[in-house]
Amino acid sequence: MPRARWCSLPEPALEPVADLDAGRLGAWMAANVEGFEGALAYGKFPGGQSNPTYRIDAASGSYVLRRKPFGPLLPSAHAVEREYRLIAGLHPTGFPVPRPYGLCEDDGVIGAPFYVMAMVRGRTHWNGALPDLSPAERTAAYHQLVDRLAELHQTDYAAAGLADYGRPGSYFERQVARWTKQYRLAQTDDLPAAERLIEWLPRTLPPQTRTSIVHGDYRIDNLIFDAGGTRVLAVLDWELSTLGDPMADLSYLLANWVQPANGAATLGGIAGEGGIPTMEAMAERYCAAAGRDGVPDLHWYFAFGQFRLMSIVQGIKKRVIDGNASNAQAQAHAARVPELADSAWAFAVKAGA
Repeated sequence: MPRARWCSLPEPALEPVADLDAGRLGAWMAANVEGFEGALAYGKFPGGQSNPTYRIDAASGSYVLRRKPFGPLLPSAHAVEREYRLIAGLHPTGFPVPRPYGLCEDDGVIGAPFYVMAMVRGRTHWNGALPDLSPAERTAAYHQLVDRLAELHQTDYAAAGLADYGRPGSYFERQVARWTKQYRLAQTDDLPAAERLIEWLPRTLPPQTRTSIVHGDYRIDNLIFDAGGTRVLAVLDWELSTLGDPMADLSYLLANWVQPANGAATLGGIAGEGGIPTMEAMAERYCAAAGRDGVPDLHWYFAFGQFRLMSIVQGIKKRVIDGNASNAQAQAHAARVPELADSAWAFAVKAGA
C-alpha cells in the first residue's frame, strides 16, 4: 500500500486542507519545538492509509507532523506516541531516523495526538525495480536496504532507553493473537481462508532465538535515500515497531521477492536481473552482518505476514464503511482483503498446513 513520503525528490504536491487549527498548532510549536519561529502554513502529503501526515512550513524551516486519524479507532492502532518514543530513542544512536522535535498527546490542540519531526529531503523508491538507476546503483541501494535492517537488529535497545518497548519473548504468539483480535474487531465478511489461518497459525509458531527492535513494515518504499538513490538517509513509518523476533522484519522484507513485481516494492520475476540481488543473496548478506548462520524455512513467516496485512487492510475496509478512511484510495485497498487471505493460506500450505 503506497503511503505518504516526506520528503521525496521531486517533492510531491501537497493536498490543500484546512483540518488543523494553525493558531493553536503554531502556539504549541513555539512552546515545544526548539528553534521554531514564525507563523506556519501546512499541507497534507498525498496518499497514506495510517496516520495522516503533513508538511509544516514556517520561518524557521520545514517540519513533518504525524497525527492519529480523527474519529473512533481500533484499540492500540495508530500509536503515534510509540512512533515518537522509538524515533526519540534511535536518533541519538546514529541510526537514520528523522530528528524528533516534540509529542503532543492533548487532543485539544489539533483534535488528535500528534508529533513533529524534521523533514528529511531525499528520494523515495516507489518502484522496487529501480528503473532510474544503473545496475550497480540498484545493487548498492539494495545492499543499503538490508544493511540498515541488520544495523537496526544489532542496535542495543536497552541503551537506547527502549528496554520496556515490548516484551522480549513469544513475539509471534503475541502477534498472531493481536492481529486476530484486530481482524475480529474490524471483520465485515466471512472468509474461509482467514478462519483456517486463525486456527493454524497459533498451532505452528516458530521458535524465537533472538530479540531486537522490530520495525514492522520494513521495505524499500519506507526509506528515504539520498539524491543519488543509493544511501539511506532515514527509515520511516515506525507505527508497528516493537521489541520482538528480528525474523519478522527479515521475512517481511524478503516476501517482496516472492510476490509478483507490480511497480511497487515487490520483485517476483525480476530479482537477479539488472543489478537487483536475489532473495538468497539478500539473506546471506543480512546473516553476515547480523551474525546469523542462516535463516529457517520462510513459508510460515510469509503466511503470517500476509495474514497481518490482511488484518490491517480489513481495518481500512472498516474505516471506509464507517466513513473514517484517510484518503480516496482506501476503498480500492479495502477490496484486497479476500485476495490477501487466500495468499496467506497458500503460503501456509507450502509450510505444511
